[in-house]
Amino acid sequence: MAERVLTYNTVSDRETIKLGQKLGAVLKEGDVIALVGELGSGKTWFAKGIAIGLGISPGTVITSPSFSLLNEYEGRCTFFHMDAYRLESLSDFISAGLDEYFFQDGVVAMEWADRWLEILPDWRVKVEFAIVDKYLRKIALSGYHARAVEILNGVQQQLD
Repeated sequence: MAERVLTYNTVSDRETIKLGQKLGAVLKEGDVIALVGELGSGKTWFAKGIAIGLGISPGTVITSPSFSLLNEYEGRCTFFHMDAYRLESLSDFISAGLDEYFFQDGVVAMEWADRWLEILPDWRVKVEFAIVDKYLRKIALSGYHARAVEILNGVQQQLD
């Protein structure tokens, strides 16, 4: 299947959260979101939006799990928010048991996913963040697996 790509621009944290919320609204158990982008590009704000889209209260504080590696939140399905930045090797990733979450009953969003693409499942949706200027972010959502394309079509329908 050909890769499907959707590209959006956001100019505030609120717009980044809203886009994440649209994605979260179409996700279901077993979905994996690979968040890629430099520090300060909006990955954690986007994850907050995913959480809201999954039915987690907008008042819940969503933080990057840089030191804990994984934060878990309960919504209409469990949201596993992981951060792989501090892991040194693939064996660290596996020994931490993070790969097991890809097959749990929940949604996974992993920050710094570009460091571990070889371990991510094929059905993932990649969300790449680029800093254009102080406020403007270019956010590209992509995937080629049938489930990823279904997710991306759902996001596009909500935004049309």
